[in-house]
Amino acid sequence: MAGRRPVEEAFAARRAAVRLLVVPERRSALEALVLHATTLRIPVVEVEGGTLTSVAGFDGHQGIALVVAAREWSTVDQVLARARERGEPPFLLVLDQLEDPQNLGTLLRTAEACGVHGVIFPSRRSAPLTPAAIKASAGATEHLLLAPVDDLGGTLADLSSNGLRLIGADESAALAYREADFRGPLALAVGNEARGLSRAVRRRLDGTVRLPMRGRIASLNAAVAGSVLLFEAAAQRGPSGAADGPSDADEGSEATHRAPPSTYEKAIVDDPATPALSTSVEDPKIAPDEGLLPDR
Repeated sequence: MAGRRPVEEAFAARRAAVRLLVVPERRSALEALVLHATTLRIPVVEVEGGTLTSVAGFDGHQGIALVVAAREWSTVDQVLARARERGEPPFLLVLDQLEDPQNLGTLLRTAEACGVHGVIFPSRRSAPLTPAAIKASAGATEHLLLAPVDDLGGTLADLSSNGLRLIGADESAALAYREADFRGPLALAVGNEARGLSRAVRRRLDGTVRLPMRGRIASLNAAVAGSVLLFEAAAQRGPSGAADGPSDADEGSEATHRAPPSTYEKAIVDDPATPALSTSVEDPKIAPDEGLLPDR
């Protein structure tokens, strides 16, 4: 991972690290991170700026990169367990075949800021979690649970049967996002930048919402559209996730329809197609974080 903030967040999350790479000309501005790495007995290696750009795969590395151990992916069960631990109804982000690493990083950053418990995505046909994507996430990847699944449609069906409502972003939806109810157990789906939500995901949804447009542009990109929806959901859910469901007046809308109370809700009460919408001194290497899908 490359960039000041991702490295800071990796240290904060106590991510296992192999070595810290630093461009000598920028070392003085990065001395706090260098000293922290030294305290943790992480080797510090000076490399030329061009070398670091080649290793990281982009030039926005700010003169620093951290070679880390392979990421440990989470499971959907672990994501749901985090919600229970926090005493909140589950709040999940579903990324349906997202392709752009920058969009990926931005959405992960927003998801973490909005209190999402975890992110689910297909193990194939997803944007890789490259150093550039991690930098775009501002290190949010170190705090989010990321769960790849082989059968996204089947996973959504399982979530639905356990009481989560599934709402997707779709520019042709009848319901505007401000009219929808995002409280309670929820999985919010954002589709591919060009094709929108896949058929396998769309058929599992309880409803879709759109972002009204007033100008001549017909749609927003995936990162912007998804971020708007995430913040709307966070505002409605409040600090505790708003375990209360929609009011009786809301029951008529497809996107506000809610399944019977789930095991997650009971536990809490008793105690809950969008078009965007690493390593030697001579040859240090930072492997992409195995992709937001392991390459197959």
